[in-house]
Amino acid sequence: MLRPYRDVLAVRGAPGFVAAGLVARLPISMLGIGIVFLVQGSTGSYSLAGAVAATFGVVQAAASPLVAGAVDRYGQARIMLPAIGVHVAGLLLLVASSVLHAPRWTTFVAAAVAGGTIGSVGALVRARWSYVLAGSTRRAALLHTAFSLESVLDEVVFVTGPILVTALAVGVTPVAGIVTAAAAVAIGGTALMLQRSTEPAPSRARPVQGTGVLRSRGMVVLVVAFVCVGGIFGAVDVATVAFTADRGVPGAAGWVLAAFAFGSLLAGVGYGAVHWRSPAGRRFVLGVVLLAIGVAPVMLVQQVVLLAVVVFVAGFAISPMLISGNALVQELVVPTRLTEGLAWVATSIGLGVAAGSALTGAAVDALGARRAFTVPVAAGLLAALVVLVFARWLHPGPRFVVRSRRRS
Repeated sequence: MLRPYRDVLAVRGAPGFVAAGLVARLPISMLGIGIVFLVQGSTGSYSLAGAVAATFGVVQAAASPLVAGAVDRYGQARIMLPAIGVHVAGLLLLVASSVLHAPRWTTFVAAAVAGGTIGSVGALVRARWSYVLAGSTRRAALLHTAFSLESVLDEVVFVTGPILVTALAVGVTPVAGIVTAAAAVAIGGTALMLQRSTEPAPSRARPVQGTGVLRSRGMVVLVVAFVCVGGIFGAVDVATVAFTADRGVPGAAGWVLAAFAFGSLLAGVGYGAVHWRSPAGRRFVLGVVLLAIGVAPVMLVQQVVLLAVVVFVAGFAISPMLISGNALVQELVVPTRLTEGLAWVATSIGLGVAAGSALTGAAVDALGARRAFTVPVAAGLLAALVVLVFARWLHPGPRFVVRSRRRS
């Protein structure tokens, strides 16, 4: 099972950018909860802390495709090295404004600056995989395994990041969580950008008219589906916190959510070891439908242990769905805009998480913790409906591929 992973990691330069990318993306699972700990600890206000964290998340989601578009045109190092510097400065300003009790608007500005400049590290690493494997005779199989590896590492980040930042914030100081995240992105991001041999060549030209990422009907379907999938994630997060608190075991929320990510991690390892012959679009549709089916039973659970079991099983659909979705992006966008296309995956999920969190919070207040699980179930049903109705748009024909390459 592990042989395909050994093969991709044997590609020249791969271990270096994989390791650097892992460190650089660790903050994506730390900063949301870390900002809440920091701001709430200095002001005593959960509403303000939530608003600042939301500002960071929404600005990051909105800015990521713009940053990725600039990366495609000018190169990763040229854009991201200064962007990383601004991002770290924004995080340190956020810490200073909270600790020094500066005017509240400075906290929001700092969160917006930090969120608007980090982009999508996962998209940068996946673009490198596509670049270094471009000349391989086994490109399709190796790229599938490489994207599977990245999905597994994403889940590692989402399992360990919240635990790390919580331990630092509770056991040391809330400042330590943000500073550690800033150090991780500074060290990992800089190390990634300095590896120039695996950096995709920039297009340097203005994007050709008609090659916009969202001009592809398939990409629009993909984006809408991922917004709904993000809604599942955000809704499950909030509903789980409320459900475990309602049952008198608030500390169990982290373990339940870790089970969700761990199920995805295990599935990702197995999925990446198999060379699938079916089209990526078909596998993506199946993954979304299975995720919708998997989360449906959360409406019925009444015990925390059963909730953990349900989300663990549902998690097995996540990595295969994300892997096939990222692979599908390569078929739907022209090569010169690949990083931007991949960034739209993270952006769509991020927007969905924000919407799902907000709707579920309102549902908890209005209906109670248990009934709030209707939100992730509804998001799953909507995601499944979208991909099933518009499935034919997720299967680009040969004409699209040839035309895209010619325009690029």
